[in-house]
Amino acid sequence: MITWPDAGRMREIRARARRAAEGLRLPLGRRTWSGPVGGWSGSGRGTSLEFQDHREYAPGDDPRHINWQAYARSDAYTMKMFREEVSPVADVLLDASASMFLGDAKRDRGLEAFCFAAASAQAAGAALRTWAANGAGFRALDPAWVAPPELPADPPLRVPAVAAVPLRPGGLRVLVSDCLFPEAPEDLLRALVARKGRAVLLVPFAASEARPRWSGETEFVDCETGELRRQRVDAAMLQRYDEAYRRHFEGWRAACVRWGVGFARLTCEAELQDVLRREALPAGAVEPCR
Repeated sequence: MITWPDAGRMREIRARARRAAEGLRLPLGRRTWSGPVGGWSGSGRGTSLEFQDHREYAPGDDPRHINWQAYARSDAYTMKMFREEVSPVADVLLDASASMFLGDAKRDRGLEAFCFAAASAQAAGAALRTWAANGAGFRALDPAWVAPPELPADPPLRVPAVAAVPLRPGGLRVLVSDCLFPEAPEDLLRALVARKGRAVLLVPFAASEARPRWSGETEFVDCETGELRRQRVDAAMLQRYDEAYRRHFEGWRAACVRWGVGFARLTCEAELQDVLRREALPAGAVEPCR
């Protein structure tokens, strides 16, 4: 069952996200961008003050950009070209699967990461769109107020429908997801970097799932299906769980390296800004504010 926070809790979540965004931001300064006119270096030609290259004069060119010094040397007209200034494009996606809401701490950390990404993009002047997605579909999500999106019923253990989201070409895509689904990472990562996009994956998790302390007769409830199961847990079973959990995220980390996606796991047991500095900053998933 998915339980969204009330208005007071959401104010606290957004406040913590804004504090984190005062010192850290999304990795927007590490590449050139294509987008609306703004204050970032772009990938096209334009009229900013940063000189980029020369080309031959063509009829109709602005004579103010003729390189007159080169003309004096060669008796040929050449044009100065400058790098255009653009704003980056950012699409921020929240995985709204049931496992992301397994306990208040994990839910809040996921929402903090989402609000941090949105606040960071807005502070940078990025053209921002925000989305919620589960295994059945997606909806636009207002970054100023995370109200329950009206998503279709979520099939159990399905990867979020990122491939269906209309991600804009050449932008930064940020997905907040716990990555707890059995599918291999490749299809989701391929969708995140499609059409010359760059991607960051922020992965909230709780200590109770990473290092469980089950013992003896234990009652388990599947958060996706509601199915109840009783299981005797011994040391050997815990070891198998630990090894499977570790291999799962080692696979995700390795796949993100192959696809050039910034990957950072965010524990719930510390302040967001501290976790981002410890985990996301070394991974290139965030960068210091300038």
